[in-house]
Amino acid sequence: MKRILILGLSLGLLWSGCKKESFDDIAFAEGAAAPDKLSAMFDITQDNTGKVSIYPNGEGMAYYLVHFGDGTQQPQRVSPGRKVEHVYAEGNYNVRILGIGVNGLTTEVTQPLTVSFKAPENLDFTATIDPSNPFKVNVSASADYETVFRVYFGEEEDEEPVSLLEGGTASYTYAQTGTYTIRVVALSGGQASTELSKEITIVNPLLLPLDFENSTLNYEWINFGGGVVTLIDNPHVNPGNPSTKVGQMIKYAPEPWGGSVITLSQPIDFSANKIFRMKVYSPRAGATVLLKVENISDGGIFYELQQPVTKANEWEDLVFDFSAINTSNSYQKVVLIFDLGTPGDGSANFTFLFDDIRLVNSLPPTAAPISLPVTFDLDNVDYTVTDFGGNSSEDAIDPTNASNNVKKTTKGNGAEVWAGTTIGTPTGFPQKIPFTATATKMSVRVYSPAAGIPVLLKVEDHTDGGIFVEKLATTTVANAWETLEFDFNTGTPALNLSRNYDKVSIFFDFGTNGNGKVFYWDDVQMVGAGGGNDVLALPLSFESSTLTYDFVNFDGGQVTIIDNPVSGGTNTSSKVARMVKNPGQPWGGSFISLAAPIDFSVKKTFTMKVYSPRVGAKVLLKVENQNDGGIAFEKELSTTKAGEWETLSFDYSAINTANSYQKVVLIFDLGTPGDGSANFTWYFDDITLN
Repeated sequence: MKRILILGLSLGLLWSGCKKESFDDIAFAEGAAAPDKLSAMFDITQDNTGKVSIYPNGEGMAYYLVHFGDGTQQPQRVSPGRKVEHVYAEGNYNVRILGIGVNGLTTEVTQPLTVSFKAPENLDFTATIDPSNPFKVNVSASADYETVFRVYFGEEEDEEPVSLLEGGTASYTYAQTGTYTIRVVALSGGQASTELSKEITIVNPLLLPLDFENSTLNYEWINFGGGVVTLIDNPHVNPGNPSTKVGQMIKYAPEPWGGSVITLSQPIDFSANKIFRMKVYSPRAGATVLLKVENISDGGIFYELQQPVTKANEWEDLVFDFSAINTSNSYQKVVLIFDLGTPGDGSANFTFLFDDIRLVNSLPPTAAPISLPVTFDLDNVDYTVTDFGGNSSEDAIDPTNASNNVKKTTKGNGAEVWAGTTIGTPTGFPQKIPFTATATKMSVRVYSPAAGIPVLLKVEDHTDGGIFVEKLATTTVANAWETLEFDFNTGTPALNLSRNYDKVSIFFDFGTNGNGKVFYWDDVQMVGAGGGNDVLALPLSFESSTLTYDFVNFDGGQVTIIDNPVSGGTNTSSKVARMVKNPGQPWGGSFISLAAPIDFSVKKTFTMKVYSPRVGAKVLLKVENQNDGGIAFEKELSTTKAGEWETLSFDYSAINTANSYQKVVLIFDLGTPGDGSANFTWYFDDITLN
């Protein structure tokens, strides 16, 4: 870049009354960006006159100086967006263009120009698929005696051509796959032009992952032995699989190995990722799914694994560990066989859905067993429920909030009056429900089709069904969420704290035979109140109107409980906590003391919902002994989202359970002093031990 003096800035005087104002501040020009991306395009009249139009172009330009290169006149000044015309004799020229920025900096480019009155000869061009986009084509052309090329890409009837100079590239992105004719016309200064056409085929490559959502892809399954695959609209859209399209495999007779195969556009890359995952919706548990990869031309080169389905009538994400595959071989086909060894009959019992066949680099974490509170929102928790008496439950999306996961229970036609659903497996929770003398209540959020419907909640000892307590509540609104509370201190029989209540079952429309009513439910949890006496314990949801969430602030951290200002996504709570980190120490934070020590005997993973102003903010969660701050355990994570709720998980599996911990400490951005601004304001909620 060179700095030149711009004489076009006018420093005038404006008079208003008797006050003189001088507009001589040119700091705006000094701070402007340097001129960049200078280029030029030529056009020539095809009448043997040699009249050429020159169109300079660039960024940050105040004006251009065009040196015509034929020695006939001084350079001509051109304003942005304008052109200059010049008449040339036949010949080859170098047109030099200077671009001058508003700050006085310049850049220049030299563009070769051919002026001929002969028709262009030896026209050729190349059209290549852009490596970053299978729908984008890049064209370059060459010819003798040409001045400019016009490129027609062939997708539209009344197409405006793209101008192209030799040595340059014209690009175009097609909207659809197909075969198109690209036509390039070479123009000189004479009346005759020369053109050449070539065909190009736009193909969207079929690669992993296979999610069946792309309308431009040809998902061509080849069926064999009775297996038939079609792509259909997802008939079971829910949190387990919100996709629009899925694959359907119907297994007919005659062969026990009936299935289907699809060929990818290129071999599968197993160099880094060797774990297949696939979502499956099966009519029954115990059905098997074989996933196989094969060489494109030699079926003897393959690798396969078979997995059982463990759930019926709900989406399940199966895992196939291909870590032992021979990566020196080439595999381009994906084969699916359901219930290998059993001939199908084409019935609903042999109709399977599958989706999202993808390759990942690690095995999923083992799902944690279900425990209170039950929110249906954590990815690493097994939210299995067990229906009986004619009930049918499935994962579902909150009818009022598409970001919230819930359960949907249908009390089918003719279902028993006692039809219900156990939360978890038939044995319930892996640990005792934490009833205490002052914590005898549980609550469930319910979305009922009508008011006045009885809902019964029952707790029992899974080893002895005769040890139980049950409590009835009644819905008061229709087609809206409400929280039903069940105080087992007043239930029947009486609550006995020495008993091992570890199983919870819910009964909708209790006492009435099923008639197809549908109920949504969520957030099964303990309520701290017992006869109006609250206890401060985990989980900390900040929803109690009688509890005092007495955070103790230190060194700049300040916590207050407020109405949720960003309700939505994964957190629609009414109340949340806000942490503002004010000027002070880099360790500024806050802590809260619970009513009793935290029980880490079974649960050792903290989760907490956080709303951060920025990605990468650090969150430290620490527990301390009530009287000795030296007895502590802490974990720190970083936020991965900004301007939305996310759930952070803190692994406390290494904590020393022989110690007593009763304080919960929070420090955001440890190591950085806060300034009390929005950039140092966080919201948090639902501190839970899982």
